[in-house]
Amino acid sequence: MQRLKVPKRVQVDESPTEIPKYDVAEDEEGNPSEALGHQNDGEDNGGIRNSNVTEDQEPFMGVKVRRKASFRREYKGDYIDVRSNPYLMKILQKQGDKEVLFADKVLKFTASGKMKRRILMITDFAIYIVDPEADALKRRIALAAVERMCLSELSDNFFAIIIPTEYDVLMASTRKTEIVTVLVEATKSASDYELEVCFSNSFEYNATAEFVKEVQFEEVEGGVKTRILKK
Repeated sequence: MQRLKVPKRVQVDESPTEIPKYDVAEDEEGNPSEALGHQNDGEDNGGIRNSNVTEDQEPFMGVKVRRKASFRREYKGDYIDVRSNPYLMKILQKQGDKEVLFADKVLKFTASGKMKRRILMITDFAIYIVDPEADALKRRIALAAVERMCLSELSDNFFAIIIPTEYDVLMASTRKTEIVTVLVEATKSASDYELEVCFSNSFEYNATAEFVKEVQFEEVEGGVKTRILKK
């Protein structure tokens, strides 16, 4: 895997995510499962653009079916202006993190299948998941604890972060490509190992320490159909 170009960083000392269509279905045994509707949205960069990341700099060559809009990407990094948010700055200063590599609003899937709006921040040492409505830090994940990321081979917005020592995270973001790119490079810089990125149209993740779910992706006319099944 080639070394990736690092997006512009925000020194600490110094648009809403679209919700995918969502309904309830049943699996082959008649158990409830989450089914997410077709998606064919382009990845939205938005805002001022500070750096360029081209297709050959991303860990997707020869595997990922890319959107046309993603063949040449320009990344901003901080889409929510972290420095203007006192609560976010307080979190980072308390933890001692020095640089914000990425910050944006995302959708996080709970163990029960609900979708929650969250702020995802990636720094030089950790991943932060923050509730923007309650100004509450929900979780901090050290980069060293992340084993791999799971994505489909299709043009959806879903990604799973696999943390073997805890439990995993399933999220959706129109900036998924940038998130993966930043995490691969940040992990390599912080821990001197290359984060594994796995592509499959069906993968499992631990929604809790003892609760496993399977995410299935199917290419259909007009986009991608996504199902989340209980194991």
